[in-house]
Amino acid sequence: MGRVFFNTRKNIHKIDGAYTMLASDSGKTFMLSATGGTVAITLLPAADLVEGWFCKFVVLEDTPSNAITIGAGSAIIDGVQKDAGGDAANSTAGTAVSNIVVGTSSTQGDVIDLFCDGSTYYFECLSGINNAVTTS
Repeated sequence: MGRVFFNTRKNIHKIDGAYTMLASDSGKTFMLSATGGTVAITLLPAADLVEGWFCKFVVLEDTPSNAITIGAGSAIIDGVQKDAGGDAANSTAGTAVSNIVVGTSSTQGDVIDLFCDGSTYYFECLSGINNAVTTS
């Protein structure tokens, strides 16, 4: 029997400017940089949410030049964050928010996993710097 090879590579997409997410972006890993200025990433609007849609954001630039905002346009994001301070101070604690903000003190490798149940976005965030990723 011959060898079977599987395409197991991650679908990587670099973001270094404004970007509007698409339904087809589900499953992608987005590498975040802000060398060109403040970055706004627009999530699918509430009316277009799809159950099972997910992606991952990874900070590519060590201490980004500018802030990176991942925004839903309405308070439909819930999540938990753990950072280098060992606390979850920037978690949503049951109150949905509109934005996840990757600040200029974040570090390369900080990660946000984001997924949707069809009506709400949920995230998990790990950061190597205390309070580098916040919500609003």
